[in-house]
Amino acid sequence: MENVKSLNKWANAHTYLPLDLVRIVLGVFLFMKGVSFVTNAQYLHDLISPIDQYGGGMFLLHYIAPAHMIGGIMIVFGLLTRWAIAAQLPILFGAVLVNFMGRMHSESLILAIVVLLLCIFFLLYGGGKHSADYYFKMQQ
Repeated sequence: MENVKSLNKWANAHTYLPLDLVRIVLGVFLFMKGVSFVTNAQYLHDLISPIDQYGGGMFLLHYIAPAHMIGGIMIVFGLLTRWAIAAQLPILFGAVLVNFMGRMHSESLILAIVVLLLCIFFLLYGGGKHSADYYFKMQQ
Protein backbone atom coordinates (compact mmCIF):
# COMPACT_ATOMS: atom_id res chain seq x y z
CA MET A 1 0.00 0.00 0.00
CA GLU A 2 2.90 2.35 0.73
CA ASN A 3 4.17 1.67 -2.77
CA VAL A 4 0.91 2.94 -4.31
CA LYS A 5 1.02 6.08 -2.15
CA SER A 6 4.57 6.83 -3.21
CA LEU A 7 3.59 6.34 -6.89
CA ASN A 8 0.65 8.71 -6.42
CA LYS A 9 2.89 11.35 -4.82
CA TRP A 10 5.37 11.06 -7.66
CA ALA A 11 2.62 11.29 -10.30
CA ASN A 12 1.07 14.35 -8.67
CA ALA A 13 4.43 16.09 -8.42
CA HIS A 14 5.30 15.34 -12.06
CA THR A 15 1.98 15.93 -13.75
CA TYR A 16 1.72 17.85 -16.96
CA LEU A 17 -1.19 19.25 -18.91
CA PRO A 18 -0.23 17.38 -22.13
CA LEU A 19 -0.57 14.07 -20.29
CA ASP A 20 -4.01 15.10 -19.10
CA LEU A 21 -4.93 15.99 -22.67
CA VAL A 22 -3.75 12.55 -23.83
CA ARG A 23 -5.97 11.00 -21.12
CA ILE A 24 -8.94 13.05 -22.32
CA VAL A 25 -8.33 12.11 -25.97
CA LEU A 26 -8.07 8.44 -24.95
CA GLY A 27 -11.39 8.69 -23.11
CA VAL A 28 -13.09 10.39 -26.06
CA PHE A 29 -11.71 7.74 -28.42
CA LEU A 30 -12.99 4.90 -26.23
CA PHE A 31 -16.39 6.57 -25.89
CA MET A 32 -16.67 7.05 -29.67
CA LYS A 33 -15.62 3.44 -30.25
CA GLY A 34 -18.36 2.32 -27.86
CA VAL A 35 -20.93 4.45 -29.71
CA SER A 36 -19.67 2.96 -32.98
CA PHE A 37 -20.19 -0.55 -31.62
CA VAL A 38 -23.70 0.28 -30.40
CA THR A 39 -24.77 1.77 -33.72
CA ASN A 40 -23.21 -1.04 -35.74
CA ALA A 41 -23.66 -4.22 -33.70
CA GLN A 42 -23.05 -6.43 -36.72
CA TYR A 43 -19.55 -4.98 -37.08
CA LEU A 44 -18.81 -5.83 -33.44
CA HIS A 45 -20.22 -9.32 -33.94
CA ASP A 46 -17.97 -9.79 -36.97
CA LEU A 47 -14.97 -8.61 -34.97
CA ILE A 48 -15.45 -11.10 -32.15
CA SER A 49 -16.48 -14.00 -34.41
CA PRO A 50 -12.98 -15.62 -34.31
CA ILE A 51 -13.23 -16.07 -30.53
CA ASP A 52 -16.98 -16.67 -30.45
CA GLN A 53 -16.43 -20.41 -30.91
CA TYR A 54 -15.01 -20.53 -27.37
CA GLY A 55 -18.28 -19.26 -25.91
CA GLY A 56 -19.36 -16.04 -24.30
CA GLY A 57 -20.12 -14.22 -27.53
CA MET A 58 -23.36 -12.71 -26.28
CA PHE A 59 -21.66 -11.62 -23.05
CA LEU A 60 -18.92 -9.91 -25.07
CA LEU A 61 -21.47 -8.10 -27.23
CA HIS A 62 -23.13 -6.70 -24.13
CA TYR A 63 -19.90 -5.90 -22.26
CA ILE A 64 -17.66 -4.23 -24.82
CA ALA A 65 -19.80 -1.30 -25.96
CA PRO A 66 -21.08 -0.17 -22.52
CA ALA A 67 -17.63 -0.62 -20.98
CA HIS A 68 -16.11 1.59 -23.68
CA MET A 69 -18.83 4.23 -23.34
CA ILE A 70 -18.97 4.43 -19.55
CA GLY A 71 -15.23 3.91 -19.13
CA GLY A 72 -14.49 6.55 -21.77
CA ILE A 73 -16.59 9.15 -19.93
CA MET A 74 -14.92 8.27 -16.63
CA ILE A 75 -11.45 8.53 -18.20
CA VAL A 76 -12.29 11.93 -19.74
CA PHE A 77 -13.24 13.35 -16.34
CA GLY A 78 -10.54 11.41 -14.50
CA LEU A 79 -13.11 9.81 -12.22
CA LEU A 80 -11.93 6.45 -10.87
CA THR A 81 -9.44 6.45 -13.71
CA ARG A 82 -7.58 3.30 -12.73
CA TRP A 83 -10.81 1.33 -12.28
CA ALA A 84 -12.17 2.52 -15.63
CA ILE A 85 -8.95 1.55 -17.36
CA ALA A 86 -8.87 -1.82 -15.60
CA ALA A 87 -12.28 -2.52 -17.18
CA GLN A 88 -10.82 -1.69 -20.61
CA LEU A 89 -7.77 -3.95 -20.39
CA PRO A 90 -9.51 -7.30 -21.08
CA ILE A 91 -11.22 -5.75 -24.09
CA LEU A 92 -7.96 -4.37 -25.44
CA PHE A 93 -6.08 -7.63 -24.88
CA GLY A 94 -8.92 -9.31 -26.76
CA ALA A 95 -8.64 -6.74 -29.56
CA VAL A 96 -4.97 -7.59 -30.01
CA LEU A 97 -5.70 -11.32 -29.76
CA VAL A 98 -8.51 -11.20 -32.35
CA ASN A 99 -6.07 -9.90 -34.94
CA PHE A 100 -3.93 -13.00 -34.48
CA MET A 101 -6.82 -15.48 -34.41
CA GLY A 102 -8.82 -14.08 -37.32
CA ARG A 103 -7.81 -12.08 -40.35
CA MET A 104 -4.91 -9.74 -39.63
CA HIS A 105 -5.82 -6.06 -40.00
CA SER A 106 -2.54 -4.23 -39.48
CA GLU A 107 -4.10 -0.80 -38.91
CA SER A 108 -6.53 -2.10 -36.28
CA LEU A 109 -3.73 -4.13 -34.65
CA ILE A 110 -1.53 -1.05 -34.38
CA LEU A 111 -4.44 1.00 -33.03
CA ALA A 112 -5.27 -1.68 -30.45
CA ILE A 113 -1.64 -1.91 -29.32
CA VAL A 114 -1.30 1.89 -29.01
CA VAL A 115 -4.52 2.16 -26.98
CA LEU A 116 -3.46 -0.81 -24.83
CA LEU A 117 -0.10 0.79 -24.08
CA LEU A 118 -1.76 4.11 -23.24
CA CYS A 119 -4.16 2.35 -20.91
CA ILE A 120 -1.33 0.53 -19.17
CA PHE A 121 0.48 3.84 -18.76
CA PHE A 122 -2.57 5.55 -17.23
CA LEU A 123 -3.23 2.52 -15.06
CA LEU A 124 0.14 3.17 -13.45
CA TYR A 125 0.13 6.98 -13.69
CA GLY A 126 -3.45 7.64 -12.60
CA GLY A 127 -5.70 10.52 -13.53
CA GLY A 128 -3.21 13.31 -13.05
CA LYS A 129 -3.58 16.71 -11.47
CA HIS A 130 -6.46 17.86 -13.68
CA SER A 131 -8.87 15.06 -12.80
CA ALA A 132 -11.80 14.37 -10.55
CA ASP A 133 -9.67 11.85 -8.65
CA TYR A 134 -7.21 14.57 -7.68
CA TYR A 135 -10.01 17.03 -6.83
CA PHE A 136 -11.76 14.59 -4.52
CA LYS A 137 -8.48 13.55 -2.91
CA MET A 138 -7.68 17.20 -2.13
CA GLN A 139 -11.13 17.67 -0.54
CA GLN A 140 -10.23 15.31 2.28
